[in-house]
Amino acid sequence: MVAGIEARAPRALGRAISLVERGGPLAEALVARLQARTGRARLVGVTGPPGAGKSTLVEALARREREAGRTVAVLAVDPTSPFTGGALLGDRIRMQSLYTDPGAFIRSMATRGALGGLAAAAHDAVDVLDAAGFDLVLVETVGVGQDEVDAARAVDSVAVVVVPEMGDDVQAAKAGLLEIADVFVVNKADRDGADRMVADLRRMLAHAAEAGGGGEPGAPGAGEPAGAWTPPVVAAVASRGDGVEEVAAGLEEHRRHLEASGALARRRRERLALRVEQALKARLLERSGGRAGLAAAAERAARDGADPYRVADRLLRELAHRPGPEEDAAP
Repeated sequence: MVAGIEARAPRALGRAISLVERGGPLAEALVARLQARTGRARLVGVTGPPGAGKSTLVEALARREREAGRTVAVLAVDPTSPFTGGALLGDRIRMQSLYTDPGAFIRSMATRGALGGLAAAAHDAVDVLDAAGFDLVLVETVGVGQDEVDAARAVDSVAVVVVPEMGDDVQAAKAGLLEIADVFVVNKADRDGADRMVADLRRMLAHAAEAGGGGEPGAPGAGEPAGAWTPPVVAAVASRGDGVEEVAAGLEEHRRHLEASGALARRRRERLALRVEQALKARLLERSGGRAGLAAAAERAARDGADPYRVADRLLRELAHRPGPEEDAAP
């Protein structure tokens, strides 16, 4: 499978992403084998509210990359079907023309209920595509507001797509967009209110820079010098290709800024720390009996009148005295 990934064979890539979606020891072994091959691709997220035209913009950016002779992969993280657990928007009809392009790869994966619209497995899927040697990896996420900070942590640069109908600047601020955007795209800019939306966003960004900015702890931008990067605001009509060059230029300029300032390495260290935290939580949950074990502990707590903190402490004490997987396997 690793050899197939390095060759960018579509079947190997598809199998690898299916494997990391399922998780487990084999998925972890694959990610470990690929780790040394990661870190070369440009990782770009495209996010924003539903109906903003994210898929259209992603397709336009992918086409631009291919016309320049570079390879591109698209990971579209979609809402989870409540019936099948699969991706509701998996067909990606608007990107069908890219499916036959040997220099492009498109895959949808389900969020499986993860907050922020991004499953933990998406981080591993990005590693697969990075290790395959794609020049650009585009991660499109479902728009669910403030929790999209999770999506920003899987990539190096984030383009937030909004539309004139989104409303006033207060709505944009409530959505938490200022904290995660490296480039703003006001899409469908041929509609009424686009100019006002562009002006409002630029005014908000200027105020944020004057106030010191810096984002939330752990989010991209945290700990970076105030005013080091002010997201450009680009008016676009992605369906016609208008503004796509400007969006791409903004993302490329942001990448250069990250490299020159040392922020790229810092963001990737923060991403690694987040993934270690996620893995640790998953292992603790698994060793405590999984969801079934937690349900049983909660049932006992309800009978005993125990508070959740005492239950958690009890589980941790039990785990401390329980042999780990390595000890279980020892002769």
